[in-house]
Amino acid sequence: MKRRVLLAGSGLLASPGVLRPRGARAQGGWPARNVTIVVPFATGGPSDIIGRLTAQQMQQALGRPFVVENRPGATGEVGARQVIRSAPDGHTLMHAPISTWAINVALKPTTLGYNPLTELTRITQTVRTPNVLVVHPQAVPATDPAGLIEWLRRNGRTAAYASSGIGSSDHLTAEMFKQATGTEMQHIPYSGGGPAMTSVISATTQLSFQNLGAVIGHIQSGRLRAIMTTADARPPVLRDVPTALEAGLGDFVVYSWQAYGGPPGMPAELLRQVHEAIVTALRSDAVAPRLVEAGFDVVGNSPTDFAAFQEAEIARWRRVVQAGGITAD
Repeated sequence: MKRRVLLAGSGLLASPGVLRPRGARAQGGWPARNVTIVVPFATGGPSDIIGRLTAQQMQQALGRPFVVENRPGATGEVGARQVIRSAPDGHTLMHAPISTWAINVALKPTTLGYNPLTELTRITQTVRTPNVLVVHPQAVPATDPAGLIEWLRRNGRTAAYASSGIGSSDHLTAEMFKQATGTEMQHIPYSGGGPAMTSVISATTQLSFQNLGAVIGHIQSGRLRAIMTTADARPPVLRDVPTALEAGLGDFVVYSWQAYGGPPGMPAELLRQVHEAIVTALRSDAVAPRLVEAGFDVVGNSPTDFAAFQEAEIARWRRVVQAGGITAD
């Protein structure tokens, strides 16, 4: 699916809270009452925005209130544990990012307080978006991957990259880049993508890997320079920017992604109904174009395909974490 530019994430939605039903009441079965969608991060991020968009669409289609509840804490662990403790009746679901579903498992092998492989019902991956390696145009003279790698080999000990936090997709993508290129640079973690971008724009740090939608406006304005993307093909909005594959970095296709899940033990027929409702909402005319405009690819895969994908992602990030000696501390 074609990607376009992120306009304004917060403008995609109405104000938070209960979305009042407009459609006909569901005729028996699921949902029998209000559905709570737990987002284990604060309002305004991709998990929250996509959760609210799909909640609104499902509410209109099914005639029951779908309430988004933000439960941030411990990189998604607080919200995930709430869902795990809920009844497997489809009235408590979770929409969460790659960190909650995969990276936490690799990053906290002995301390993670939940297991997303066995303690959550995996429903569907909702979206994905590539990362973009951006640099401050005055602080870094490089204009392409080869030039940046050469610059880092000369200046890496004093260069720093910003991330949206330890264990975030952009943090581990940067570590993966260091491992693939044999370069060095310091990691400066921030409390989110916004502060990380401010750091690079102000030249407090020199570079960062960030989601396409978060950086495209800064690239177009000239505040940041795009060096490469981690997509499998050049995004339409960055036709002049090479991919990591084109730069010769091997298996370096990386996407940040989001997914829906539920409590353990959801019955097969209920899982089928919930999956159908979510995927129908994702692909609706009211939701899909807005997600594409925000820089996402809409996925909506089967529970089986999502489970296989999640397991491959855990294995991949475990290799990166172990090779880099990365910890959650």
